[in-house]
Amino acid sequence: MSQLKKLAGQTAIYGISSILGKTINFLLLPIYTGYLAKEELGSFTAIYGFIAFLNIIFTYGMETTYFRYATGKGLDPQKVFAQIQSLLITTSISMGAIIYFSAPAIASWLGYEGQEYLFRWMAWILAIDAVLALPYAKLRKENKALPFALTKLGNILLNVGFNIFFIVFCFHIWNGDVLPSLKPIIDSIYNPNWGVEYILLSNLLANALMIPVLMGLTGKFVFAMDKEILQPMWHYAVPLLFMGLAGVTNEVFSRTLFEYVLPENFYEGLTQREAGGVFGANFRLAILMNLIIQAFKYAAEPFFFNQSSEKNSPALFARVMHAFIIFCSILMLSVSVNLDILGNLFLRGEGYGDALYIVPVLLLGYLFLGIYFNLSIWFKLTDQTKYSFYITTLGAVVTVVVILVFVPILGYMGAALSTLLSYFLMAVVCYFYGQKYFPIPYKTGKDLFYLVLAFGLSYLGFYLHLELPILQFIARNSLVIVFVLVVLWLEKDELQKFSNPLKKRKL
Repeated sequence: MSQLKKLAGQTAIYGISSILGKTINFLLLPIYTGYLAKEELGSFTAIYGFIAFLNIIFTYGMETTYFRYATGKGLDPQKVFAQIQSLLITTSISMGAIIYFSAPAIASWLGYEGQEYLFRWMAWILAIDAVLALPYAKLRKENKALPFALTKLGNILLNVGFNIFFIVFCFHIWNGDVLPSLKPIIDSIYNPNWGVEYILLSNLLANALMIPVLMGLTGKFVFAMDKEILQPMWHYAVPLLFMGLAGVTNEVFSRTLFEYVLPENFYEGLTQREAGGVFGANFRLAILMNLIIQAFKYAAEPFFFNQSSEKNSPALFARVMHAFIIFCSILMLSVSVNLDILGNLFLRGEGYGDALYIVPVLLLGYLFLGIYFNLSIWFKLTDQTKYSFYITTLGAVVTVVVILVFVPILGYMGAALSTLLSYFLMAVVCYFYGQKYFPIPYKTGKDLFYLVLAFGLSYLGFYLHLELPILQFIARNSLVIVFVLVVLWLEKDELQKFSNPLKKRKL
């Protein structure tokens, strides 16, 4: 029991730090849309898509490999850490150098002529991220959840602080709005023509400052690479590399490829990169659903494994899925009908609201990702994890194909559909194979009904317009109440079963 309490406590710390970090980053959206041009936001969207993809290549599954070989293999954990960290340092410097010296060619190829420094900074960010990956893993392996969480949050707060300093503080001083006495100093360090540059520079500075902190927490190591030790680790890591690449393709490719697939002058008055900025800003609104899914994932995985040996676990898993779908459907509907308010709050510049209509599709897409996490318990409990690779790869292929086919026709909606169709297909395939290997009595018909009803009401509320804002707000949010009442009516038997034991306890 004490071990389970310890696990639960650490899970909470990891989960809170991750969710809080994503929330803090999300709060930068009003700054980006308010202070940066759409073209700068488009560059940010595309470049960080490349960074997310290359991050997988730079670490190539070595975090998981470290966990596997530092426990249960009879090897000295410190020696395993030294070997893998030495390998990561070597490969990170090598791959980073390739990008660094190829920066002019990369910049020209991707349409950033004269901005090769962006890709040199990107090389440094990727290299530092990869070098710091294993120290973070070592903290987790040694059950140092609090130092892990604090360093992660420290890195995020530094990043946010640098963003605010360069993009907001320096701008207003340079513009003469505040603290005119500091203007000579700011003039020497601030470039008013920079936008995405300051986002990358903030990231680079925040990462660099974490190097001494993490090295101090994890201790010194002796640089050493032994082929006999590393070779089996490499074979173990390669499949993880491809699984990671498939997963990140699902997550970021719609944003990365968007500006390169969108036809010229598709949106009047916007370049492809500016349109990419609009799409990326609206995409980030869907993080509200992703935060819930991440929190659920942290809590659900240990719960599922702990309950797997129980006789009634399949029925319990089905109830968890049902409750998850109901809750997330209410969230999707609540966000969708209030998108005008959220758009005004987080999307500060003009023209960003033109793509708000894709957000319900993105929310539903992430909801299906959460459903996939629920369904995936079957291959984790039956040791059929190879299906994770197959299904994720299928999702990646669907993502790319839908982007290439539908973005030139539907623009923003085509990219949003790539997220929805990818995760929907992953959930469907996982469901049918799961029922074959590990049958679970899901309430499939009722679950689908709730999803369709909530999605339909989401767009009904989004497009419902009344002259008086207060009446419009009431009318739109009344749809949430209607959905909740439908759920209460259809779930009355289940709620009665739940309430009866509580009454008996009170008696």
